[in-house]
Amino acid sequence: MAKKPKKQSQSGGTPATVALIAAGTEFSVHAYEHDPASASYGEEAAEALGVSPDRVFKTLVADVDGRLTVAVVPVAGSLDLKALATAAGGKRATMADPAAAERTTGYVRGGISPLGQRKRLPTVLDASARSHPTICVSAGRRGLEVELSPTDLATLTDATFAPIARN
Repeated sequence: MAKKPKKQSQSGGTPATVALIAAGTEFSVHAYEHDPASASYGEEAAEALGVSPDRVFKTLVADVDGRLTVAVVPVAGSLDLKALATAAGGKRATMADPAAAERTTGYVRGGISPLGQRKRLPTVLDASARSHPTICVSAGRRGLEVELSPTDLATLTDATFAPIARN
């Protein structure tokens, strides 16, 4: 994993990469050609990058008792909404309206990053992330991933770790 890029201009990156550079966090950027016909953005990323689907995490936005909440889970599994509600201190969780998720985060569906969001949302990172030295998450657009340590991701997003994924 490389240290942050040497002279990437802040205007040339996504809000996610700009946030990583500003924080001085170690990360790598991985680009691939996005296929608009792909059924799953996350599985497409794992395959294109040659990375295990257990190490590529998707960013989902849910509504927990009326409050938008970010869930970061492996693309190999799915989000357990009941577990997310519990982890977020709520009673009920449903998937957020896609338009509300895009408007609040500033990213498009399939490219929502847990980093550099327009409005910082409560974030829960699946506990399985801790079993990997690095994980990949969206860098803020389809076809672009960032690789970083799960601890750095949790620190930068004020995330809590909890078992919120099911296989």
